[in-house]
Amino acid sequence: MIADPLFYLAAVPAVLIAGISKGGFGAGLGVVAVPMMALVLPPVQVAAIMLPILCLMDLVGIWAYWQKWESRVLLRLALAAVVGIAVGALTFHLLAPWSIRLLIGIIALGFTANYLARRLRRNGAPQRKPGPPSGWLWGAASGFTSFTAHAGGPPVNVYLLPLGLPKTQYQATTVAFFLLVNYVKLIPYTGLGLFTAQNLATSAVLLPVAVAGILAGIWLHNRVPTGLFYTACYFFLALTGVKLVYDGLSGAALF
Repeated sequence: MIADPLFYLAAVPAVLIAGISKGGFGAGLGVVAVPMMALVLPPVQVAAIMLPILCLMDLVGIWAYWQKWESRVLLRLALAAVVGIAVGALTFHLLAPWSIRLLIGIIALGFTANYLARRLRRNGAPQRKPGPPSGWLWGAASGFTSFTAHAGGPPVNVYLLPLGLPKTQYQATTVAFFLLVNYVKLIPYTGLGLFTAQNLATSAVLLPVAVAGILAGIWLHNRVPTGLFYTACYFFLALTGVKLVYDGLSGAALF
């Protein structure tokens, strides 16, 4: 396994944050895990280490939110995500990591700004709910960005958050969606040879941290009011958008 202490200094909080996000706060904050760990290791290796950990988190999450999801929304997003994953696998060696981070960050910040503008114009009136075509578009985008950098949260939230689902139904839908996405990703990751012995051993060492994080997220989910919950989701979406745009622009400057 990886022995560098600097890696674990970044990896332990990153995995803990990802677990808390998955367990109780949708998928917004979990997107920071790969950038944090990528400060020490190449992003491709980080993605390979994170995928088994995410798969374990998904099993714990699906146990906590079993059958509480919105079935039609979940099916639409999952089918679209398979297309996005396929595109990601086919273009894996063609895209620079900085360009993906920049794109995801712009999507996240643009959506948050649009939400705030609508709230101000309508004096707090809710957003118009997106239709099925939006679900197909953002589901595919989420599958693609999830395959590339485990950053499927912002695109899928562009579709999910305006639906205004009840808090637990929203959380269950995101948990079920990413369970399906991450287990499908195991196939192309294996085919691309990303699961080396070193990467898998490192994943195993970090698994207890992942379980602690997701259990903490589940505990917090049951104690946070709905209004505060959605405010937190939008805040996390904006926060991760800023981080990803910064990473993308930094990478472009070095390109």
